[in-house]
Amino acid sequence: QVQPVESGGGLVQAGGSLRVSCKASRAITSVFNSKIMAWYRQPPGKQRELVATITRLSSPTYVDSVKGRFTISRDNANKKIHLQMNDLKPEDTAVYYCNTDKGEFSWGQGTQVTVSP
Repeated sequence: QVQPVESGGGLVQAGGSLRVSCKASRAITSVFNSKIMAWYRQPPGKQRELVATITRLSSPTYVDSVKGRFTISRDNANKKIHLQMNDLKPEDTAVYYCNTDKGEFSWGQGTQVTVSP
């Protein structure tokens, strides 16, 4: 079963930047490459929400609240996706997860991103 491993979170002040990454080691490369991959986040006390998606050919989509600040990318050869987060705001504080756009993989532990005012 594929369970991605997320990394790169941390504590940053508002206006700062972080890059989180995810590796789906157990995925068959061809399967990973066929999937629309996504970043999700779960703020404290709230439900998990979709943040960004990226197709096999690296066409991205973003939720309105992160447009212009976040950039999703993927490395198909290494079965990784990344999320570059700039101009971070306290409301971006959450645990960040990666999965397919349909949530087909098992959920990993996520990586905590905390943005202080």
